[in-house]
Amino acid sequence: MNRDPQAAGPPRHVYTVSRLNREARTVLEGGFPLLWVEGEISNLARPASGHLYFSLKDPAAQVRCAMFRNRNLHLGFEPADGQQVLVRARVSLYEARGEFQLIVEHMEEAGTGALRRAFEALKARLEKEGLFAPEHKRPLPAHPRCVGVITSPSGAAVRDILTTLRRRFPALPVIVYPVPVQGEGAAEAIAAALHRANERRECDVLILARGGGSLEDLWAFNEEVVARAIRASAVPVVTGVGHEIDFTIADFAADHRAPTPTAAAELVSPDQQAWRRRLDQLAARLHLLMARRLEHLRERLAWLGGRLREPRRRLQEASLRLDELDLRLHRAMERRLRHEGHRLAVLRARLLRHHPEAVLAAARSRCALLAQRLAAAARDRLGEARHRLELAARGLEAVSPLATLARGYAIVSDPADGTVIRAARRVRPGQTVEARLHEGRLLCRVEETRD
Repeated sequence: MNRDPQAAGPPRHVYTVSRLNREARTVLEGGFPLLWVEGEISNLARPASGHLYFSLKDPAAQVRCAMFRNRNLHLGFEPADGQQVLVRARVSLYEARGEFQLIVEHMEEAGTGALRRAFEALKARLEKEGLFAPEHKRPLPAHPRCVGVITSPSGAAVRDILTTLRRRFPALPVIVYPVPVQGEGAAEAIAAALHRANERRECDVLILARGGGSLEDLWAFNEEVVARAIRASAVPVVTGVGHEIDFTIADFAADHRAPTPTAAAELVSPDQQAWRRRLDQLAARLHLLMARRLEHLRERLAWLGGRLREPRRRLQEASLRLDELDLRLHRAMERRLRHEGHRLAVLRARLLRHHPEAVLAAARSRCALLAQRLAAAARDRLGEARHRLELAARGLEAVSPLATLARGYAIVSDPADGTVIRAARRVRPGQTVEARLHEGRLLCRVEETRD
């Protein structure tokens, strides 16, 4: 009789294509986190839905990518074929075609992305080091005697700063420390200018500024040497780099950050109009207080003028009064001396009646008796305590583990925490244990355990 060979074997577990693709997609999406991938755009497609479909390739391979409309609305550039980009994406599978693909969450140009990663890495490292801690920030002087400006001498930033300072407080001296604000060597020049300004001690506050630009243009202010020079400065530093949306490492390290160079100048300088209004208010108050004070003094002068009499008569009255007080003082002293003399004689008589010799003799006798009683009581108490101690020592000796140790036994414990080991299964071969003997201790290595 013919039999189907498959009937005798285990039943087949058959997948549909849909199920296979669905489970493969689940494995891919669950097995990979969000990834950063760099490559060149090719086959870019923009359907009416607003989604972006393209391939990301390098010289050896390529992968399909999809970036949905809600993710590409805020792109800061226009993607194009042949452009090198950096994407953050999820690994996935397009089930309908079984195609491996990346779902792009974020995309940026590769050059800018590298700078941005370097920026974030340096910011995180310096922040962990405590370079940006708020407790290190210094307050700005309320009334600076001189302002230092570290910037390019030919840029728009220095003109904006000088115009603002001249408008707000023309009498405030300004010293410009010229430096390049972009390009090779700009960061070192800025750090050197900060050190030079601190050595000269010419200014109470420093403004570090430049106009707006791209991330590459502002990169000198993202260098570690500039951040450390700012924190090492003994003079407070205010940054005004770029526009309001631009943030640099120097902004985080500075004592105060202004959104623009003009705002930095306004932050460090007093407002002369406000000062004038304040001075006018203080002058008015001073004038009013002086007028009130003068009027009060006039009234007092008039009152004292009415009381004033001829000085000779007042001196005569004072002399008579002084003679009278002197006579009264002598009489009072004589009465006090007689009273105290009488009181002293009474106390002397009372003291003679109560001579201390008899009291001292009685006290000596009582002290001798009490000393004898105390010595006897102490001997009795010590004997009783010694007897109790001997009984307790014999009882303790009977239950002491040391007596057991004296008979050749040992106490085994874990040397790490002193835990007593009561079962062999608590110890691993190769583990070190401590054995306490009647005299001394042994450190032993376990070769084998037996239950």
